Amino acid sequence: MLNGVLILQGIMWKLCPFTRHPALLVYMVLEMFIHSVNGLNVCMSGSASSCEECFLIHPSCAWCAQEDFGQARTLTSRCDFSQNLLKRGCDAPFIENPRSDSSLLLSKPLSSKGSGVTQYDVIQIYPQKISLSLRPGDQISFEVQVRPVEDYPVDLYYLMDLSLSMKDDLDTIRNLGTKLAEEMRKLTSNFRLGFGSFVDKNISPFSYTAPKYQDNPCSGYKLFPNCVPTFGFRHLLSLTDKVDRFNEEVQKQMVSRNRDAPEGGFDAILQAAVCKERIGWRKEAYHLLVFATDDVPHLALDGKLGGLVHPHDGQCHLNDKNEYSASTKMDYPSLALLGEKLAENNIFLIFAVTKRHYVLYKNLTALIPGTTVEILDQDSKNIIQLIVNAYNNIRSKVELSVWDHPEDLSLAFTATCQDGQPLTGLRKCADLKIGDTVSFNITVDARGCPPRGTKKSFTIRPVGFKDRLKVSVDYRCDCSCTYHTDPNSSRCNSAGTYSCGMCRCEPGYLGARCECQEGEVDYQHLSACREAEGKQVCSGRGECSCNQCLCYESEFGKIYGTFCECDDFSCARHKGTLCSGHGECHCGECKCYAGYIGDNCNCSTETASCVSDDGKICSGRGSCVCGRCQCAEPGAFGDTCEKCPTCPDACGTKRECIECRLFNTGRLADNQTCQRMCKDEIMTVETLKTDAPNTVQCVYKTENDCVMKFTYSEHASGQSVLTALKEPECAVAPNAMTVLLAVVGSILLMGIVLLALWKLVITVHDRREFARFQSARSRARYEMASNPVYKQSIPSHPMETVFYMHSSKSCNGEVH
Repeated sequence: MLNGVLILQGIMWKLCPFTRHPALLVYMVLEMFIHSVNGLNVCMSGSASSCEECFLIHPSCAWCAQEDFGQARTLTSRCDFSQNLLKRGCDAPFIENPRSDSSLLLSKPLSSKGSGVTQYDVIQIYPQKISLSLRPGDQISFEVQVRPVEDYPVDLYYLMDLSLSMKDDLDTIRNLGTKLAEEMRKLTSNFRLGFGSFVDKNISPFSYTAPKYQDNPCSGYKLFPNCVPTFGFRHLLSLTDKVDRFNEEVQKQMVSRNRDAPEGGFDAILQAAVCKERIGWRKEAYHLLVFATDDVPHLALDGKLGGLVHPHDGQCHLNDKNEYSASTKMDYPSLALLGEKLAENNIFLIFAVTKRHYVLYKNLTALIPGTTVEILDQDSKNIIQLIVNAYNNIRSKVELSVWDHPEDLSLAFTATCQDGQPLTGLRKCADLKIGDTVSFNITVDARGCPPRGTKKSFTIRPVGFKDRLKVSVDYRCDCSCTYHTDPNSSRCNSAGTYSCGMCRCEPGYLGARCECQEGEVDYQHLSACREAEGKQVCSGRGECSCNQCLCYESEFGKIYGTFCECDDFSCARHKGTLCSGHGECHCGECKCYAGYIGDNCNCSTETASCVSDDGKICSGRGSCVCGRCQCAEPGAFGDTCEKCPTCPDACGTKRECIECRLFNTGRLADNQTCQRMCKDEIMTVETLKTDAPNTVQCVYKTENDCVMKFTYSEHASGQSVLTALKEPECAVAPNAMTVLLAVVGSILLMGIVLLALWKLVITVHDRREFARFQSARSRARYEMASNPVYKQSIPSHPMETVFYMHSSKSCNGEVH
């Protein structure tokens, strides 16, 4: 319950981050809430013996410094909720209850454009300086806004691996400067380019050190017999807007050769980061460091193989020839040192690596803030598009980092990105457009009180930005009444010091006015040492002296309370650690630091690990609990619930990756986020097989009214497998003349067929009629020849005979 109260307190306090008086009203309501929950009173249970101790119990506790508060020889606590103290007779002027507050010290408005006459006054974070006055445990919030401005200057330093395997890449980039400048000037009007190279430490076992290899380590190598001596790092061209000089410098370069596969690139990265004056990094610019290689890097402790036991000191060691002079004196830098120096100098590192090493460098980006990785072709032919994509990817993200974080302060973040939805525990936003403004609500909680007069500070910076917010902190741990302390006061029977309304007795004396000596027991008032009738005196963990409980000492921690009912060691543990190390034990309950909740404070409110590549919490298919996704959608799994072949939107999600990866179309291609969000392997085939188990077939219509088909399944290793047709299935558009000829031909053919059918019907009909006629004629001849009654007449004129034959009929109607 106490944890829930603390969370509610933090939420309500956020309502007024830069004001004080409205917060007091909110706090009064909160105190009433705390007091009404199951009779809970954390203030009185702490048995504070001074005003300062009362403040440490809970931020809602107040202290009454009124001298006549309560009656003598009674156990009336001066530490209570302020409304309780008022009800019990403490006048308002005597109530000590300081609150945390904040004030703006520097708040210049955000800029919208980077280059031009005002480029040195560009503001990308608001505010720039604030001051916090913190009471321990009293959470206070403030808002930070960040806006990446348009047309911001860019410094790009190209750091290239010049080992022998990169020879074809060197040939490819000989005119890189001009082409890259043309593309980058589409994004910024203020662009500068620099160049450096590296190989590895020129000592065994990393390089060939025999005398015959000193001048030419490629000696005897038939494929490429000539190369320059091995070197660690060379700075070849300081940042300049004269890109032709870049091309000239690249033309001069020759590859070298080292012995083992890993390269000494991390030495080079560190020198490029810390040698600011030599490299020429501008303060008012984005710093991009492109690291192009086709192999893995050497890491810290690898140098011991060559006898280098001194760790890297993180300093610049370029000699007069602009070469890394400590290459054979110090070990390779660690990832932690590398990340620290890159962040310190606001440098975005872009790993441009071949496909077979992509996964390794991708894992390194999780350990080095402000780092991205892109896939480099074997001959670096895609390097320009790679850099442009990486730059757009960097510019589309804002992530806050905290510098010089005091250990006694807890910070919790809530991000509000372009969709306007607050994301608790998140300190970064992605998929932004230039000019978008995002905000972060930062909650600060002081865990304790440092020595009086202590002031601390910390800095909040967007990763890779030169802009920063400076936060100064002082602590409200002192009570104003302590400035009127009276030692050996007569009000304490000259046996104690009077301060803030009560006596602090000398050793051996007890009582509200130091009126008793230790050991005296008034058995008539022994009930004053029992929490309730029938309970043990002082809870069985102390003894009653002068009607007060004196708690025993314990090897496990402190026992305290009016009736010794509390301690600081009986709280829930996690993996053997009290309150998981993320909170303090108070009277049997864990009081969690900011950013943690739960009975044992083992549940982090950070949600960064739950954010999927599309920027959603748990891919929109679950909820983030204790920093881990709990998938709610049936069939969803994965660290961020990103895998779900049976989900209704699975085909739609994977469709975007098919479009951008195979055809460079769709929403993701436009936003330059394809490679970041679509890491699944895509196989193309001529014929799609859909009979495999656990495979979902997806079909969609393209912009050209073609049909694209692909299947989506999950491999046993957890990797998503996409199999797609090489090309969409499209219907061939008919030729107009062909259609016309086909129609005309069909009409003619149909006419001919109809005529043929008509002719056939007529022919059949005529033949039948003719056959009937022939049959009738045959019968007529037979009848004339065989009828004995019939006798042919003899006409007087020949025509009469003809007429007679045509006009005469037999009895059955037949003509004779």
